[in-house]
Amino acid sequence: MNLAERPRRNRRTSSLRALVRETSLSASNLVWPMFVQEGDSSETPISSMPGQSRLGIAKLVERAREAHALGVGGVALFPALTDALKDPRGSESTNASGLLPRAIRALKEAVPELLVITDVALDPYSSDGHDGVLIDGVIDNDITLPILAAMAVTQARAGADVVAPSDMMDGRVGAIRTALDEAGFTHVAICSYCVKYASAFYGPFREALDSAPRSGDKKTYQMDPANQRECLREIRADEAEGADWLMVKPGLPYADVVRLVREHSALPVAVYHVSGEFAMLKAAAERGWIDYDRALIESLLCLRRAGADIIFTYAALEAARLLKGR
Repeated sequence: MNLAERPRRNRRTSSLRALVRETSLSASNLVWPMFVQEGDSSETPISSMPGQSRLGIAKLVERAREAHALGVGGVALFPALTDALKDPRGSESTNASGLLPRAIRALKEAVPELLVITDVALDPYSSDGHDGVLIDGVIDNDITLPILAAMAVTQARAGADVVAPSDMMDGRVGAIRTALDEAGFTHVAICSYCVKYASAFYGPFREALDSAPRSGDKKTYQMDPANQRECLREIRADEAEGADWLMVKPGLPYADVVRLVREHSALPVAVYHVSGEFAMLKAAAERGWIDYDRALIESLLCLRRAGADIIFTYAALEAARLLKGR
């Protein structure tokens, strides 16, 4: 190296490093996924996700208020239902008095400024555990679409700011956009999980919701982890159908895909730092193998550096506190 070039000069002090830092991370970039259950003040810890719990609505409001005070950008809600409420068509998903609509209304009443994002997929409501309707062992894409659209309208009526279809059915963004607009919810945005892989990193999430498929797997509708270019078809379709944000899921193992999406779309790009990624950090930290705080912030910075505007992470509160203390 020509020693006239000394890159270390820009790393010499913390002030210098801060001044030339290329990527920023703040609490406002983060969304906290939260699990809601019946039992107003109930709290059920999730063993595979240390520090995370299924929360009754009163507890959910309390913790969401804390997240908002820390500057977290929003919360994403996932309902944990009893088996008695599940059926093959996910009928409970359109119940205006169901668990999720009640949780949305409670949050918007208590913390009106809080951005509330809701999941649109059948798996929390389905007795089959799939994101679409299972008929003779096959997921029927087109029968599923009107159910998803009705679910999104139910959530919008309850006060959701953003609906987030995570089902990976073809055409669902268009079906949801049409239904929302016809119901008068032109202002409700759609965060499309347009690039969602059939990943091994979802295990703790499925424990949290008891939403694993009862038979088969999700490989006929979620993307093959070997594929990258295929995501360009997905993002083009969802942009044309009216998506407002594009989501890549999982996060760190797919940072290259986040970058590809960022380079091919002007829409905001979200990424989901999923339950398996979170659990790995926690497990390694518990064994003393890594510094959890540093590894967490580094992981989130990686996703921002790859091109994500928005990061869904179970560590949102922890990261917000760490960033506040910097």
